[in-house]
Amino acid sequence: MRKTCGLDVHKDTVFCAIYNGKKQSEVKEFLTTTPGIYAMAEELQIQNVSEVAIESTGIYWKPVWNIFDEMGFRMMLVNPYLIKQMPGRKSDVKDAQWIATLLHKGLLRGSLIPCKEIRELRTYSRQYIKLQQKQTSVLQQMERNLEMCGVRITSFVSNISAKSVMEVIKKIIAGEDSAQALTTSVHARIINKHSREKIIESLTGFITPQNRFTLSLALNEYNMLVDQSQQCLLRMEQLCSQHYKIEMELLQTIPGVSTISSMIILAEIGGNMTAFENSGKFVGWVGLRPRNDESAGKYKSTATTKGNKYLRTILVQVAWAASRTKGSFFKEKFNRLAIRKPRKKALIAIARKIAVLIWHMLDKKQAYDPNKLVVLDPVKLETKLKYHKKEIEKLEKLT
Repeated sequence: MRKTCGLDVHKDTVFCAIYNGKKQSEVKEFLTTTPGIYAMAEELQIQNVSEVAIESTGIYWKPVWNIFDEMGFRMMLVNPYLIKQMPGRKSDVKDAQWIATLLHKGLLRGSLIPCKEIRELRTYSRQYIKLQQKQTSVLQQMERNLEMCGVRITSFVSNISAKSVMEVIKKIIAGEDSAQALTTSVHARIINKHSREKIIESLTGFITPQNRFTLSLALNEYNMLVDQSQQCLLRMEQLCSQHYKIEMELLQTIPGVSTISSMIILAEIGGNMTAFENSGKFVGWVGLRPRNDESAGKYKSTATTKGNKYLRTILVQVAWAASRTKGSFFKEKFNRLAIRKPRKKALIAIARKIAVLIWHMLDKKQAYDPNKLVVLDPVKLETKLKYHKKEIEKLEKLT
């Protein structure tokens, strides 16, 4: 007799329910400690249960998944949004029983769980993204400290992390107060562009000991974050060169995709596109497809759906770089879209096109070929010209 198991995972406990197609077994409660998870797995093996569905609750499902997957259970991770019960019938026991029942009847749709290599790569890539965000925060903190000292050099550079700004900060920490001495650390291009007098004036400040102390702490933290980011990148490069070298090379043929962005994209989607039926399913999973919200023949909302926030962010960044690449299809397409819709919406449209392109490239193992993308269809161009000529003739007749 086929038996299925439903797990409702919490921080300290797991509720385990077994369903055999006719009746529910007694719901048992186990601890989320490693011995408790092994005890639960042994109990399921005694009951001859091989199929397990688990609700994705925060990060609490991960240790359960790792142990059960290692012990050979057929696992399915389910989005809680898809298995909500009727209001007023909610409890941990009923949740576990409901999951087991739905699994037995084949009414559950599992989430994508990538292989071990991709899970490892994803750990490094997401840590790298968080480190980049922390670096930005620390740089902004250093800029605020400089402004409290009256030092306004950041107004004349494009990036707070520029070498000139870092050298000025190091000299200030070392005890330098003279604006003339600090100016020697500024790049000559900046001085020539804004004049030496303005740079000296921007470096003239009132620096106190506490300002030097807070700057030194922020600089040490920034250097530590940069070092940790490099360590993450090194591990990502090692994994990708070992397992996904071909996929990296394919992705980097797309305008706007760098080595780092290709590794982040691979960390989120993996190299196997069989997990997605088609490019439309993939775009919906990313969160770049307009939602389907129609009632009584009226569209209530066409906003994009929720999806993988890490992949969506990197694809939007890639789209922005591609839309600024000279001679590319994406630059021409972005400029045409920006005429009739806001630039942010046009950027999302370009990101969606890149997502579709990535699915086809990785599915067919083919590099990006710009010749296959028509920048402007001659037939459509001729049709538009005829339309505008007719409109002009109508206006001339009115006058």
